[in-house]
Amino acid sequence: MEIGEPMTIPTLPARAVRRRDLLSLSGSAALVVLGCSWPCAARADADEAVLELQREWEIIKYRTPAAQRISRFETLAAKAHSATDQFRNSSPVLIWEAVIVSSWAEAKDDLGSLELARRAKALYEAALKIDASAVGGGAYTGLAALHCKLPGWPLSFGDEGKARELLQRALAINPQGVDPNYYYGELLVQTRHPQEAVPYLERVLQAPARPGREIGDAGRRDEARALLDKIKAR
Repeated sequence: MEIGEPMTIPTLPARAVRRRDLLSLSGSAALVVLGCSWPCAARADADEAVLELQREWEIIKYRTPAAQRISRFETLAAKAHSATDQFRNSSPVLIWEAVIVSSWAEAKDDLGSLELARRAKALYEAALKIDASAVGGGAYTGLAALHCKLPGWPLSFGDEGKARELLQRALAINPQGVDPNYYYGELLVQTRHPQEAVPYLERVLQAPARPGREIGDAGRRDEARALLDKIKAR
């Protein structure tokens, strides 16, 4: 090439360019798929585990005779613990193991139930460290329910003031939620503020249906109506 002569840049044939670009793009896509396939699959599996635990809990809680609930909750708690072992970083799975263990403790209603309540408390606290907003602030709601129902020191850790604080946090996350509104209404009745409880319990009745939670929603609405009836009867 002479000085001053325009320099030409050799080009690849169009077919070669297309093939090279496709290979590059397919390699990038493969990296994206490999990068997210395991986490995505794990999340899907965890979600499926949660749905299964929810369904079984609702049937035991609202459709099973009281005499059979202790053994059924015990079996389900073992299943939930296996799910927690498998999905250690899933806040919803931890929350649902805690819900089941709490319900088992409530069904037992003896000295052994206090140890179960402490186990549920630890699970809720672990879930909060991972994602406090999971399940509509469900860990806050579940912890509050424990504080509402358990005796205080020295027998246990029950604390109505702590329950109020936790439920306010849950309602800030999920203001229309069935569970935080129900438990806040129940707490207000328990602490002798029944008229203040009315709007929260009515919100339970007006809350939009949750897909796949028909049994649980119907059960909570029945509980809210029962509390409203008690308030009206006073």
